Amino acid sequence: MITDSRRTDRGTSITITHVLTIGITTLLIAALLTSSGTLLENETERSAESSLETIGERLAGEIEGVDRMTTNGADSVSITADHPRTVANSRYTVTLLSGCTDSPLVDDSSSCIRLTATGADTEIYVPVVTETGIKDESSVSGGALEIYLDGDDIAIRRTS
Repeated sequence: MITDSRRTDRGTSITITHVLTIGITTLLIAALLTSSGTLLENETERSAESSLETIGERLAGEIEGVDRMTTNGADSVSITADHPRTVANSRYTVTLLSGCTDSPLVDDSSSCIRLTATGADTEIYVPVVTETGIKDESSVSGGALEIYLDGDDIAIRRTS
């Protein structure tokens, strides 16, 4: 009896084609999911940075307002400012610095505000120009805070 070799190869060919199709599809889906995760992470960092810059500029203006009131002779100055508690779904910390030694773009002799978003791994510095001193390393988490005169320096603290 003569057997036809083409008949036995046909089943193998279809099986290999299906396995290759499933393998290639799986690789494409995995690559798509990985790249979309990276894209989402990058967009979260950009969003956090943009939000922190906005909050930092507002805080700088509020601190400079307290400074103006202080230099005009006021003995006790306090401003309550309400800011978002989170940026890009991440908590953040506001720290006053009398010298910006860690910031690459701000002069070391200037005072600044450092805003750090923990979940988004983002940190920005915003310069502040004041005649009154800044209480170094005065720090609070984001949200409602009070900017006040602490002795001869401007400081921040959480409001109750």
